[in-house]
Amino acid sequence: MDKKFKKALLVGAGAAAGITLTRKFVRSVINRTHDHALKILMEDPYDENLWELVSASTRIGLQNVLETNLRSAEGKAIARPMGSPKKFPSLDDLVFTFAQLYNMPTPLEEAIDTKVVIGKKAEKPFTVDIPIMIAPMAYGEALSKKAKIALAKGSAMAGTSTNTGEGPFLPEERRAAKYLIYQYNRGDWGKTPEIIRQCDAVEIQIGQGALGGVGHVMYAKDMDKELREAFNFPPGKNAVAHSRQPEVKEPKDFALLVKKLKDIGRGIPIGVKMAAGKHLEADLRIICEAGIDFISMEGAEAATKASAPILQDDFGVPMVFAIARAANWLKENGYQDRVTLIASGKMRTPGDVLKACALGADAVYMGAVALFALSHTQVLKPLPFEPPTQIVWHGAKYANKFNVNEGAKYLYQFLLACKDEIDKGIKALGKTRLAEVGREDLMALNELIGKGCGISMAYDPFLPK
Repeated sequence: MDKKFKKALLVGAGAAAGITLTRKFVRSVINRTHDHALKILMEDPYDENLWELVSASTRIGLQNVLETNLRSAEGKAIARPMGSPKKFPSLDDLVFTFAQLYNMPTPLEEAIDTKVVIGKKAEKPFTVDIPIMIAPMAYGEALSKKAKIALAKGSAMAGTSTNTGEGPFLPEERRAAKYLIYQYNRGDWGKTPEIIRQCDAVEIQIGQGALGGVGHVMYAKDMDKELREAFNFPPGKNAVAHSRQPEVKEPKDFALLVKKLKDIGRGIPIGVKMAAGKHLEADLRIICEAGIDFISMEGAEAATKASAPILQDDFGVPMVFAIARAANWLKENGYQDRVTLIASGKMRTPGDVLKACALGADAVYMGAVALFALSHTQVLKPLPFEPPTQIVWHGAKYANKFNVNEGAKYLYQFLLACKDEIDKGIKALGKTRLAEVGREDLMALNELIGKGCGISMAYDPFLPK
């Protein structure tokens, strides 16, 4: 046998023996450490036991423990992104029936109509192909220019609309969008006749589900040159979103603002974005008597880039009740065929969309989920060392690495898949049009939801008339 080969065998055997010994040593160390640690946990008095942290955290909640420490460190209201983790009464407590014999299913080959008119009686309404619209998310205050353009392109490919959010107007977003809704913010930027006339609708912001009617400030020190120029602000000026529309100092002023925007917009739909509260029906009366064309109704679950946890967790009407109440009021007061109702707040799945429409909404806004679809595998760029939002936030470390066309494609495919599932759901109900779906197609799994929305319980026997 060759000497070199023998030497190689000996080296190999030595390495294998070394690996075996190392493995045994490591296992022995891990075993002793494990046993020692568990022995301490099993024998230390509770007030000295590390498990007390687990016990206390379970009782108080890890979210609350973390936010307690953030409040202690900052000494001011903390700003939590992406909405409340709280579980509200929700659409999860509703299920659909099946058409089988008593009601026959729709034939497989039948086409399904999911088109929705925005601004039913406006002079210049527009029609989206699907009941899903992209929610208002602001350029600069939240999203990057690339993310906004991708949202516009993806929504256009799907034949639906996107919303500017309260940030500065982006001409690039206008060019990419098929239908663009301009959010009439509570600040002093944009809102010119030139901007309004470029858009397909105007949405007056009076509140949000995650912010209510609370104002907020984006400080000049947090604006880069690009954003300051987009706001058309001089150096040192803050962007202040007031708690009220500056032109609406008392309720009667709202009608004057609506009239002004109708005149400027020359017939495009004028809507309102609002949070649902206790006085919902009284708010609706003021809004509808002012001649509004659509209402974007946000439930308590709605999110924003950042707001105080108290506003997210402890204020507002859950969306399932907000839409039911709003739809009831519109129908009872003769506005159902005049005003388009858009549901907003934690809309996640095609099932959520169809349930919201069955409760009385004409369409829904999707925000956070649209961002997940948009960013898809691009979130791998900031992960694992940065959060996935770093690919879409304005000024974030990885925002420039976002690929617009790729994001638009994946958003389009997501919306296309949602449309396909919604079509199947409508067929399973024995219907051919989204507008035919109603509360009679739903069953409640929760008595609170059943009573609050006027829906029979899943355990109730059906008695044909």
